[in-house]
Amino acid sequence: MRNALVGGIIVVVVAVLVWAGIHNVKARRAAEADAKNHQMTITVDKPGATASMDSPVADLRGKPAAIFTLTSNTGKRISLNDYKGKPVLLNFWATWCTPCKVEMPWFEEFQKKYAAQGLQVVGINEDEDAKSPEIQAQIKKVLENTGVDYTILMSDQKVGDAYGGLDVLPATFYIDRNGKIVAQAIGLAPKEEAEANIQKIVAGS
Repeated sequence: MRNALVGGIIVVVVAVLVWAGIHNVKARRAAEADAKNHQMTITVDKPGATASMDSPVADLRGKPAAIFTLTSNTGKRISLNDYKGKPVLLNFWATWCTPCKVEMPWFEEFQKKYAAQGLQVVGINEDEDAKSPEIQAQIKKVLENTGVDYTILMSDQKVGDAYGGLDVLPATFYIDRNGKIVAQAIGLAPKEEAEANIQKIVAGS
């Protein structure tokens, strides 16, 4: 009788422990799912810089592209007005931005592919202290490794503000022949999407 009672107690205790374990697992999974649904996904490639994120950014589509004049990596002064009447892919990048270096060869490819339609690809480097020999050497290395031969300009740290503040890199703006921003991509976009946006601006009158 005593053994049966002890056995019954053990069964009850084990059952309670099993139930508690199942309940805890379910509660943990529910909490994880809730956290996942409410979290903001951020991929950081450098402290203080974001490669891609789900948070809202300035939507400049339909607005005139801000005019600027900057110095190229070869020392030439170039203005966005120099490309008036031509479709422009304007890409903001930095040497520390890994996603930037993924898409730069695509842009070089598109520059050649759509050259007959007047496409101009312009990259603006957003590295701090870009004029220093160290950063200049890094820029040169990135351009060599990515095979980029399109125009590269050095940011004045102001032009980025005119294009939404650029808290996210890479940032690409597709400007039509009338100087209007038709599309934009904040963060790394698929190659197919980039080409589709190019086709939009080269097709415009």
